[in-house]
Amino acid sequence: MKLGTSGLNTAPIALGCMRMNDLNKLEALRVIETSKEAGITLFDHADIYGAGTSEEVFAAALKESVVKREDIILQSKCGIRNGFFDFSKQHILSSVDGILERLQTDYLDVLLLHRPDSLMEPEEVAEAFHQLKESGKVRHFGVSNHQPYQIDLLKQYVKEDLIINQLQFSLMHTPLLDASLNLNMQNRESVVRDAGVLPYSQLNGMTVQAWSPFQFGMIEGVFIDNPAYPDVNKALQEVAETHNVSKSAIAIAWILRHPAGIQAVIGSMNPDRIRSISEAQSVKLSREEWYGLYRAAGNNLP
Repeated sequence: MKLGTSGLNTAPIALGCMRMNDLNKLEALRVIETSKEAGITLFDHADIYGAGTSEEVFAAALKESVVKREDIILQSKCGIRNGFFDFSKQHILSSVDGILERLQTDYLDVLLLHRPDSLMEPEEVAEAFHQLKESGKVRHFGVSNHQPYQIDLLKQYVKEDLIINQLQFSLMHTPLLDASLNLNMQNRESVVRDAGVLPYSQLNGMTVQAWSPFQFGMIEGVFIDNPAYPDVNKALQEVAETHNVSKSAIAIAWILRHPAGIQAVIGSMNPDRIRSISEAQSVKLSREEWYGLYRAAGNNLP
């Protein structure tokens, strides 16, 4: 798949490195190489993951790996500080310098602004992005957890394309879909919680990256094999047996089936699980399977 309007091509699954600070260098090396063998080339970081140590562990492991820097896409995020958000020019520039130092690289392929900053001055963001682009420190830009009008506000000032919006999305967390399927209804599913960001992304050529693809609620827990969710697990098992893959792979295949071209960001640090989940890339669910899973997750159709 292509990332947004950029020339970057990658697999429909990316690896989120939030938990990499829990690994030693050898374990991280296995995760990186297993991911690359499975076709995963985009590695997603943030300056707050492990207070920066996740980036350091990744860099130390990559240095010992057969995987080359130029063969992967390094993405990181900034903007979250201790109890508040900061999209000031100074903070963005200093954050990127810290990220590059920890990742031991001269450039980021993609920089995302993390959660929205209500005190954002878009002129400052534009100046920071332009300086980072001109210096070669960052090649592409995007956002995370932003709604359409926030993105449009940035676009009034930022000259560079915004190619990605990273949003929470899973079979058990579907606000991106619910209201559009329940237009003009008076049920709970009709409440607009997403500001129409999914069709907005499609119309504007932005790639949606789905984070926490195995979580329910606001990262309250994993729904796979969770006894609190027997219906969705039963449905996942049935579809998994049909396609001869794991339930986790089907949960990812459900995300990938959407025509918006969503990229799933998985966070596993288990090489066997990464290989198993990556089999989702060879599965295309039928409409019956896709809607069946959506309904098994507790959603009603009008």
